[in-house]
Amino acid sequence: MAQPRSARVFGAVNIGSFRISAIIAGVTEMGDMVVLGSGHRASQGIKRGYVTDMRAATYAVRDAIDRAEKMANLSVQKVWIGCSGAGLASQIAQVEAEIGGRRIEQEDIDQLLFSARDVIQPDGRMVLHAQPASYRLDGAHGVGNPKGLHAERLGVDIHVMLADGAPIRNLTEAVQSAHLDVEAVVGSPIAAAHACLSPEERDLGVALIEFGAEVTNVSVFSDGMLREMIAIPIGSADITDAVASAFGIRRYQAERLKCVSGSAVASPTDHREMIPVNAPGEEGTGPLARHADEKNRIPRAELIGVITSQLGVLMDEINRALKVMRFNGQRGKQVVFTGGGAELVGLADYAQAALGKPVRIGRVPHLSGLAEAHVKPGFATLAGLVLYAAADPVDIRTLGADRHKIVRYGSFGVVGRVVQAVREYF
Repeated sequence: MAQPRSARVFGAVNIGSFRISAIIAGVTEMGDMVVLGSGHRASQGIKRGYVTDMRAATYAVRDAIDRAEKMANLSVQKVWIGCSGAGLASQIAQVEAEIGGRRIEQEDIDQLLFSARDVIQPDGRMVLHAQPASYRLDGAHGVGNPKGLHAERLGVDIHVMLADGAPIRNLTEAVQSAHLDVEAVVGSPIAAAHACLSPEERDLGVALIEFGAEVTNVSVFSDGMLREMIAIPIGSADITDAVASAFGIRRYQAERLKCVSGSAVASPTDHREMIPVNAPGEEGTGPLARHADEKNRIPRAELIGVITSQLGVLMDEINRALKVMRFNGQRGKQVVFTGGGAELVGLADYAQAALGKPVRIGRVPHLSGLAEAHVKPGFATLAGLVLYAAADPVDIRTLGADRHKIVRYGSFGVVGRVVQAVREYF
């Protein structure tokens, strides 16, 4: 059956330290989003979210987008970039204006948003995006569209995502060298939230933990917007390295052990279960692992012990970050894990005990045409990028030609039925 005709097509590339993934999606004339193609490959030239080898990073980006284009049977010229490193930081800028009790007109909103640009304090950093998240009428928060209402004072909360300038320029150059134009660079917490968090969760309060390969971003949402975030330079690759070091094996062997036989939760039978270090077909090759038997098998209990030891270090850092961001009140105790590290068996149960809060694993929303291999937490940011692009977010830095969009879309706006299906999913 032929794919329905797409009125608009979006391309996105998520640049991670473990993998670089790409997606091409279209929005039909009926407002439905259809994934036309997606692909990924091992990351190269990226370390903890920073470009360390321009040529290698460019090659990996080009390869990932080529795979997506081949599957989609079309090419893209512009892409949205997902970024998890580069010193990401979040802040809220607030501005108010006197209305005098009269009816709020579009011009009042326009003027308020134009004036908001003057209150942003980047402190020498790059502003990735600055978007109106919610409006206030006489101190009442959570107003989506103030036009036509009466108020003495009209205010707006602007969400600002900051990053270090040089790393962002390196990411952008790596993509441009792959013969692609950059539509925008999007902080991964924003993209992942589009994919994994419901509007109600973002309103009540929720912590989103992006458990990546080399960086773990801890973000706190409340009142519908990202409030604060802290980046922790620890990820699932550190668990892999710990396994490799503990048993004296290669990284690729340690990664396989972690993914195939690893778990965050121990069981009474683990000490009796011996698991092979080598993959099927590789038996008898390479040196024996430390603590292995003559068949190069190790006790599963020892593997889980190494994994949980490293997880304990990460959970301590996450707990510390949540306390700094004051995520300990009565509201908003939900914690959502996403990212490739969130695919570890038993992680939700382990994290719930370690953090003392309810934990769930963030699911990638159902998108028509999305490959089964990409319906995993590790691809949440990738899916979120095209949802974010389709939401047509307003950026107050570029207001002017598209003033009509100011009220219609907020930081988490939607276009037609594109994200309505995602909301129904939760």
